Amino acid sequence: MSKKNMGSSIDDFLKAEGIFEEAQTEAIKEVVAGQLAEAMKQQKISKNKRSTLLKTSHRRSESIQECRDCPGQSDCAGGCMGRAWGSRGDLLAADDRCELRRSIYKRKKRIVKSEE
Repeated sequence: MSKKNMGSSIDDFLKAEGIFEEAQTEAIKEVVAGQLAEAMKQQKISKNKRSTLLKTSHRRSESIQECRDCPGQSDCAGGCMGRAWGSRGDLLAADDRCELRRSIYKRKKRIVKSEE
């Protein structure tokens, strides 16, 4: 990090890097995914039932190699198919934000374990 950002807020830093809106959008998605996962857990909704309700397929993430050992597999489901097509030319590939999401889910998993 350059010294010009020392003492500034994270929002200022993200704006200076030109990624504020993207980071904000990702943060909102992660919060919503977490809320959905918690609601599913409380209401005892299975992945199959969730897929039916949301008209999606959890099998996509089960078929993507990068997703198989990811702690966020059931929340992320392989990410955005549009981003996968745009970045990798394959609808059935993980999207280009896979590593970012994986690191967030790993951190979230460590935090949850430490709170238990």
